Amino acid sequence: MSQKIEDLIPHRAPFLFVDEIISYTTETIVGLKTFTEKDVWLQGSFPEFSFVPGTILIEAMAQVGGAGVKLLGVADGVFGLVSLDNVEFFAGVEFKKLVKFVVKNIRLSEKIIKQAGEAFVDDKLVLKGEWLCVKLQ
Repeated sequence: MSQKIEDLIPHRAPFLFVDEIISYTTETIVGLKTFTEKDVWLQGSFPEFSFVPGTILIEAMAQVGGAGVKLLGVADGVFGLVSLDNVEFFAGVEFKKLVKFVVKNIRLSEKIIKQAGEAFVDDKLVLKGEWLCVKLQ
C-alpha cells in the first residue's frame, strides 16, 4: 500500500506493529509484519526461545484491523481495544519471520468495531482470536 501506516492509526515506534496492509475489503483485511532486530527490546520476554510475545501479536493483529478500517473509510476517530475473546495460540513466532494477519470484519460502525483474526507464519496458523474496539474520540 502506498499510504503509510502512521497516517492510518495513532501508534508510533516502538509500538507500531504493522509493516503493510496488502488488501482490504469490508469483509477481510490482510496485513504483514516482520519483527526484526529493531524490535530487540521485545526479546526479553522469552530470551531462550527468541519468540515474539503473544500479547504483541494480538496487538499487531488489532492494529492491522484498525488500519484496514481506516483505509475503508468506515469509521473516523481513535478507537481503543476493550475486549478479547476466544484467543488461542498454536505456535511461537520467532523474530525475523514474516507474520501474515487475516482479519475478518464482524461489525463496523461509527462507534464500535468487532473483528476476528488469524495469524500465519509460513502458511501455518499460529494465533486466532476476536476483539472489540470502541471509539475514544
